[in-house]
Amino acid sequence: MYLCCTLSLEPLQPASEIFIAALGDLGFESFEETETGLKAYIKASDFDEAAFRELPYLDSPLWEARFTLEEIPLENWNARWESEYEPIRVGDRCLVRAPFHPEPETPVAFDLVIAPKMSFGTGHHQTTWLMLRGLLERDLEGKDVLDMGSGTGVLAILAARMGARVVRAIDIDPWARENGIENAARNGVGHIRVELGDASAIGGETYDLILANINKNILLQDLPIYAQALLPGGELLLSGFYREDLDDLKQAARELGLAYIAHQERDAWVAAVFRKG
Repeated sequence: MYLCCTLSLEPLQPASEIFIAALGDLGFESFEETETGLKAYIKASDFDEAAFRELPYLDSPLWEARFTLEEIPLENWNARWESEYEPIRVGDRCLVRAPFHPEPETPVAFDLVIAPKMSFGTGHHQTTWLMLRGLLERDLEGKDVLDMGSGTGVLAILAARMGARVVRAIDIDPWARENGIENAARNGVGHIRVELGDASAIGGETYDLILANINKNILLQDLPIYAQALLPGGELLLSGFYREDLDDLKQAARELGLAYIAHQERDAWVAAVFRKG
């Protein structure tokens, strides 16, 4: 069972950005920005209602915030996203669509078919879109790639389709693992290793490229593990945070011997690249 928190915000910004960050710290897993606010999703078993109602942002004098909480049985999830899910294009080379969408009239290099179920990562959120674009800018032929917080597996699937030699995807949610395996098979890349766990599951394996689209706090916590798992010259592509968080990540990365290379923005969200010297 999941909970959906629907927030109506007036004015919309910066309230929406602040609530996404605050709810992420409370364990909310995915977010859908709407014309009037946002929808945030969390496992019912992880929801701390007392901590939620104590959020100071609910009574901020800077905006008006109203919310509703709704239980979402798993069997109702597909009907919900099917009614709202539109294909997403990333440049002219990549299309992310659902199984019920027709094939594109104009062929693209990477036509990815993703059924998200309860997992995060359809390309609709700014951070997933940024990560997809970051992958498309790289030569992955023969590379070893790790996707942390893999969700639907869309990033790992694109990496495999782009010629990566080894692709491993790790997520803490059993539902995401099941979803990732299904989506990998659906896209003809069933060799992807989709596993359950957090950064400690990486073990002693090393990679040319590590992807992590999570949130600032988890990224800072796991950066030492990512740095150790990168091969010399390897790259770390991070997203899931705002532009005001970038300096904190730059500093933490620098202390671990990771050089900041560049970043891209979409709305207020950022994807940044670091390289191991």
